[in-house]
Order: sequence, then C-alpha cells, then structure tokens
Amino acid sequence: MNVSAFLPSIDKLSSFPDFSQLPKFPELPKLEGFDTTSLQKLYNQFTEVKPDYAREVRMIGEIEEAVMDGDVEYLPLSNDKEVFSIYMEADVENPKGGVIVLHSRGYHANWESTIKPLRIGLADKGWHSLSVQMPVLDKQATYYDYVPIFPYAHERIDAAIEFYEQRGIDNVILIAHGCGAHMAMSYFDKYGDDKIKAYVGIGMGATDYKQKVIKRMPLDIMLKPVLDVYGEKDFSGVKRSAEERKWLMSLANNNQSDQKVIANADHYYKEGDTANDLVLTINQWLSALD
Repeated sequence: MNVSAFLPSIDKLSSFPDFSQLPKFPELPKLEGFDTTSLQKLYNQFTEVKPDYAREVRMIGEIEEAVMDGDVEYLPLSNDKEVFSIYMEADVENPKGGVIVLHSRGYHANWESTIKPLRIGLADKGWHSLSVQMPVLDKQATYYDYVPIFPYAHERIDAAIEFYEQRGIDNVILIAHGCGAHMAMSYFDKYGDDKIKAYVGIGMGATDYKQKVIKRMPLDIMLKPVLDVYGEKDFSGVKRSAEERKWLMSLANNNQSDQKVIANADHYYKEGDTANDLVLTINQWLSALD
C-alpha cells in the first residue's frame, strides 16, 4: 500500500496556519497591591467576587418606568432569579430574526448611547430586538475589576437565546458593545457559538489605562460569521488591536466575516449621525448573510 498517497502534500501542509504563533496569555503590567496574573489563572471561573446586585436594582428602578419603545421583560434565571430586559418586536410581516443586545460596562439595557439606538434602529429594520441587563459593579470599577464577574453574564446570554427559542425564532444574532463584547467573548470561549447564527462585536478590546485584555479573543475558533465594527475615533486600544482581531478572524476562515470602521464615530457613537450609521452597517451586513 502506498501510504504517501493518503498524506497531504508539502504544499498543502504549508498552507495550514502556524498555531505556535497564536497570541498566548499576555504579559500583564503589575499594579500596586494587586496580582494581575490571578485574573488569568481564574479566567472564566466563579470566584468570591460577585456583581453589585444592589446597584443593578437601583439602575433598573430608575429606568423601568421610562421605557417607551418596547416592553419590559424579566427573563428567568436559576435559583428563582430574573434579569431585566427590553423587548421590541419588529413591525413587519416577515421579521428577519432576533438580535440580542449587550451593553457596555456599568450601563444598562436602555442606555441612550449606542444601546437604545441599536435596539430601536434594528427593530425598525425588521429585527426583533432584546436588550439585556448585564452584571454591573460600582462606578469606579475598571476592566480588571469586571473580569471576575464575566461568568455571571453567561446565564443571561443563555436566557436571552431561550427567550427567542420559545417564540420559534431561530435566526438569533448576538450584538455586544465594549465590556459587553468582553462578556460575549468570555461566553464563546467557554461554550462556543453554536446557539447563535452570527456575532457582532462593537468596540472590541476596550480596557482601561495600563490594562491589557486578559486572554486573546476566541475569534479564530468561532464557526459563525463575525462582524468586528469600531469607530474611526474609537479608544486607542480598540484601534490598536484591530489587526490582531482581523488576523484571528482570518484563521476561522469564514468568508462572511468582516471588519468595518464607522467614519467619525467615537466609542459611544455620540457624534452626529454615527449611531444611525452603526445601525445601517450592522443591518446591511446581517441582511447579506446566507
């Protein structure tokens, strides 16, 4: 038997990516009084650090009565708990599917910048939208403070997916901004992306001064299409890591994945009509998917 006939040629082997070059856990800058490497050792594990549930309750109390576009929904979690969300049905005969929107660090599901324009704008474009409250900490908390509570976001993402499944909606898209994108990456790192049809990350890689992303984003192992979108005037860390994110996406070899830059936009899409440009960009990309 000619065994060599069953082996790939040298040319084909040379086309495989060199996984030895994949970014490992980054070398983290030391912070006075805090062991930064502990964040890597315990990444995606539950620790003694818990979200600030009292602050979350206060925030919800302040915004719940102000929700005018959409309906408040409390999604069931384990241990008889619930999570606040805002659902808005697409007012069209044939909805395109359902989007789940995750807000950034320390904000809420009806945040005026980025999140509210997204959930309303995409509903106007024919998508059901569900904006979900993410875990929060106190106002002074940084990216490193938030890393230990990422696992608390996983159950909320699953609850949102289940919300659509119960309604017979299987074209589910996860859209996450800022720290919400970090939480989404944490979810995909642990569970994969088989429960959704596509992922949109907005302003991915945002951290705080002298802080680095704890673990490389699992964009190279995602099976579903990914849209990486950020602002022309986004945070320096988001723009600086754009090439690395693009390279990781290329390793996944999904020709529907893409990276887009929104002209004149900052991280929060407050400038001019940039929030609307964000909605148009996302809707155009989603509508072109198979």
